[in-house]
Amino acid sequence: MTRMHNPPHPGETLREDVLPALGLTVTQAAQELGINRVTLSRVLNGKAAISVDLALRLEAWLDGPSAESWLKGQLAYDLWQAEQRPRPSPVIRHVAA
Repeated sequence: MTRMHNPPHPGETLREDVLPALGLTVTQAAQELGINRVTLSRVLNGKAAISVDLALRLEAWLDGPSAESWLKGQLAYDLWQAEQRPRPSPVIRHVAA
């Protein structure tokens, strides 16, 4: 399976597509989702991840996409970001039989 190059943070989808389509402000969306406005703002700006709880709230609120799809989007974003950071080489250990 090929991974998307530089996938967007799922909060970007909410900010750029969902909220404008619904005609909602961050404050209004946070109230409807039952979460703190600052929490939602951090997600929308890519400063916080979509949690399992938020994914379930989004699924119910939007009547789809599924919580799983929100979490897959977050995982794809997190994995790509992690792959961009330099990492030390792992030490390979051999176990005697």
